[in-house]
Amino acid sequence: MRFEVWAPRAERVTLRLSQGGDRDGDGPLGAHPMSAEPGLPGWWSAEAPAEAGDLYGFQLDEDPTLRPDPRSRRQPLGPDGLSAVVDHEAYSWRATSPVNVLQDAVIYELHIGTYTPEGTFDAASEHLDHLAGLGITHIELLPVCPFPGRHGWGYDGVSPWAVHEPYGGPEGLKRFVDAAHGHGLAVLLDVVHNHLGPSGNHLPAFGPYFTDTHHTPWGAAVNLDAPCSDEVRAYLIGSALAWLRDYRVDGLRLDAVHTLADNRALGFLEELSAQVDALAGESGRSLLLIAESDLADPRTTTSREDGGLGLQAQWNDDFHHALHTSLTGESQGYYADFAKAPLAALAKTLTRVFFHDGTYSSFRGRSHGRPVDRRTTAAHRFLGYAQTHDQIGNRALGDRLSANVSDGLLACAAALTLTGPFVPMLFMGEEWGARTPWQFFTDHTDPELAEAVRTGRRREFAAHGWQTEEIPDPQDPRTRDRSCLNWAELEQTGPRKLLDWHRRLITLRHHLPDLRDPDLASVRVAFDEQRRWFTFRRGEVRVAVNLSPEATTVALGRNGVRVLASWLPVEHPGQDGRLTMPGECAVILGP
Repeated sequence: MRFEVWAPRAERVTLRLSQGGDRDGDGPLGAHPMSAEPGLPGWWSAEAPAEAGDLYGFQLDEDPTLRPDPRSRRQPLGPDGLSAVVDHEAYSWRATSPVNVLQDAVIYELHIGTYTPEGTFDAASEHLDHLAGLGITHIELLPVCPFPGRHGWGYDGVSPWAVHEPYGGPEGLKRFVDAAHGHGLAVLLDVVHNHLGPSGNHLPAFGPYFTDTHHTPWGAAVNLDAPCSDEVRAYLIGSALAWLRDYRVDGLRLDAVHTLADNRALGFLEELSAQVDALAGESGRSLLLIAESDLADPRTTTSREDGGLGLQAQWNDDFHHALHTSLTGESQGYYADFAKAPLAALAKTLTRVFFHDGTYSSFRGRSHGRPVDRRTTAAHRFLGYAQTHDQIGNRALGDRLSANVSDGLLACAAALTLTGPFVPMLFMGEEWGARTPWQFFTDHTDPELAEAVRTGRRREFAAHGWQTEEIPDPQDPRTRDRSCLNWAELEQTGPRKLLDWHRRLITLRHHLPDLRDPDLASVRVAFDEQRRWFTFRRGEVRVAVNLSPEATTVALGRNGVRVLASWLPVEHPGQDGRLTMPGECAVILGP
């Protein structure tokens, strides 16, 4: 087997390889000197007999530390342990990739470690029938790269070519993707290119993967534009392609792309987009790139031919913020601008996508965003959602909407999200109004790092008036356990009713072409900020919500529409086109 590694700073590299089938790292390691690759500066290679499961690592110069492979496909002993050989050809795939059309998608954000108490791919697979029956088309997995300990969000991962072993490792991920495809579900994977975790990151020992040219919230920036950045880009792009190729994942969600520091003429995201499109052409599969971006910039999803980055879609936090303030009345932090007139903000995001499209943002202290050309930009270039892992987990107590609003308002949120113009996304458990929180939890094995995370979290929220003892301890195993979904809630009447409501809304979205119409310019809205009702029209379909606890009457016009679905019983509009709704109710109407 051929082993290769990029270590431009080393004068000598030695491959250390397990012998005699050692799988726990306690046995002797054979030494195999590596040779510099002619014509490939910084690259070293060696050939040695090996098979799947064999452990190995690299020794650099006189440093006795054995380091895992930067391109390790498996870390069975954790991020700091030896790497293991993986034979991707050994897995026998059963299912083929499903149709992967973003315009028809309903996405479900899922964290493997808390979707079930077991926290594994195989345990999550047991609930794929639930998702298929709900009408979900795409599962978006939170990051699955190795990180310290057993439990964590996944955003402090290292070894971006490998899979977290406690989840089930490479074979577990393949089984999950295969099973999802067998249920007709596409799988998207959240990947992090803007930083690596603070523990278990061995890349700096091998080469200039990071640069002090730029600084980020995590310290030195990933090297995308300084000397040697060609190799770093190739490393990250190779990782992205490996997920799509070796694990048959159908697309990637790119974490916080606005934090990628990159001043090169050909940007990293544009280069990644081109490479993914090339792989899609070679494989005959439709592959998606979806950005999380704070820039409010339509060029993120504009085609490369038209001067954009060529990604297929991006998250739209502005829709979330407008919806959240409309439901809760919260006005702190970045909600402030939206809370001044929340229904007006909601109307703007539903028709023009970004609330801040060149307007002043008080949270940032400057103008922000760029207008979307509604004539040329399809609605499915944007994801809309009422809740996400960030918007729940970054709250002090990790409380969901269900902890703060009524089931009626949860039903309104579902209606606005699932019938709106954007590709809808749900966070796991949202479909039944899960009462379990989703809190910030870690399992750092370094005591100093664990204490720093604990103290930093409490200091952050103390600045907003929280008492130290109120903030959950990220390192306490009970914090993770509280964050696991409680599937027994589905035995209760309230959650079952919400689940049925979500299923009905998704069914309407799949069956009514108007609800998948990509034309942003055709969306029409009306609202009353004081009476707290809101309506919008998509083709011949009308959606009306009453966010007030008091009943209200809304004029829809003499158009003959009938009630297709309603959260609470309502009468069809009269001949005068007026609809009377109970308090905290959502109604879908059509011909």
